[in-house]
Amino acid sequence: MKPYVCDTCPRLCRAERGDTGAGFCRMGADPVLARAALHFDEEPVISGARGSGAVFFSGCSLRCRFCQNYPISHGGYGERVSIERLREIYFELIAQGANNINLVNPTHFTEAILSSLEGGLPVPVVWNTGGYERVETVRRLEGAVQVYLPDLKYIDRDSARRYSAAGDYFDYAAPAIKEMLRQTGPVALGDDGIIRRGVIVRHLILPGRADESMRVLDWIAANLPGAWVSLMAQYLPFGDVAEVDALDRRLTQDEYDRVVDHLMDLGLEDGFVQELSSSDEKYIPAFDLTGVHGV
Repeated sequence: MKPYVCDTCPRLCRAERGDTGAGFCRMGADPVLARAALHFDEEPVISGARGSGAVFFSGCSLRCRFCQNYPISHGGYGERVSIERLREIYFELIAQGANNINLVNPTHFTEAILSSLEGGLPVPVVWNTGGYERVETVRRLEGAVQVYLPDLKYIDRDSARRYSAAGDYFDYAAPAIKEMLRQTGPVALGDDGIIRRGVIVRHLILPGRADESMRVLDWIAANLPGAWVSLMAQYLPFGDVAEVDALDRRLTQDEYDRVVDHLMDLGLEDGFVQELSSSDEKYIPAFDLTGVHGV
């Protein structure tokens, strides 16, 4: 892919993205992948019985200290592929039965991905993002992406700064997710129960931050009619969390119950709630280049 000056994500570092890594994400122009395989641990309307065609991109525009994908998001592990190869991967996954093509942490490769999606795909495309997006970038995705799966991690600026090195996280995530919902409208499922269009907002409950989780849910209830909520409890103390508040431990039952009860009180009934037992390493995929070079 030709080099370009990047203003894709909220960092606006305007780095020259070419053959070598650059900018906050430390990636070049061509996509770098760590895994491309059927994935069965997403929300049921995404994975279904056949699996979601998950393509895991390396690098990230966030620096979440607790990231479960730390080796690829922070460490940059993965292998560079061409746009042509990326499109081949989509069709290989579709041939394996994938319900959709699930682009995991794709934002910093928006240019390459849009090129790879030219001509469309016979299954929905899922934009599986940390939520730290520019509205201008999300607008470019209209028509190419049918399902948005954004995180909404924080409202509090200090939390966002300390845990993800992005104090302006909510300033960008809130309007970006509204734009996603404008594009798709309410969640629509096919006859098979698999999502065809819509927005599912994920929120991971962090230890010691139950009050903030409730504020996030308040905002969703007030601002995102027609979106579904996926309340996640799979937090594990990964990454660089040894001396960060309560992040060096798992959720307590009391924290979990408080947030789930608040979700129910708000009437956010469309979506999913993870069991507390989902906090298990077995749900983290192996980043071993599966599917990157072919099947």
